[in-house]
Amino acid sequence: MPTVFTHAGVGLGLAAVAPFAHRPWVFYAVSAGVAALPDVDVIAFAAGVPRGSMWAHRGISHSLLAAACIGAAAAAPMAPLMRVRWLPLAAFLALVTASQGILDAMTTGGPGVAFFAPLDDTRHFLPWRPVEVSPLWRGFFSARGLRVLASELLWIWLPLAGAVALARRARRGAAPAP
Repeated sequence: MPTVFTHAGVGLGLAAVAPFAHRPWVFYAVSAGVAALPDVDVIAFAAGVPRGSMWAHRGISHSLLAAACIGAAAAAPMAPLMRVRWLPLAAFLALVTASQGILDAMTTGGPGVAFFAPLDDTRHFLPWRPVEVSPLWRGFFSARGLRVLASELLWIWLPLAGAVALARRARRGAAPAP
């Protein structure tokens, strides 16, 4: 998996280009949170859940169904605050949550992602896997951890920064003149 910093950063980047006029600071916090939330399943390691189980890391919490449920739940209190309709916000937050599994499926290791759980717990990777898998506990602050961060910088952070800059520039160009 990419680091939790990268997952949250992707949530922040997506929030920065979200198609909503009013984006309070809490929207950014929620976007970062839902992007990182599926990794709560790492507690399965400590709980003794067998690797490959639907309840293990990258299992049902990384599924598209979980992303939809998390997006829907997170949008409920946010929609009135942002003065937007619930459904578009729920869809956006579901996409932000799904970014967790998409990024994990781009890594060089670990179990694949159970995108279609609970209907199918087959684990999937994307055909292109340039991101070095992050150590979970030990080794995070090591030479390997630095290699992972360099990989994330190259394959996630730099493209994300470019996409955010382009989207903001396009938005400024599309704004009506005063």
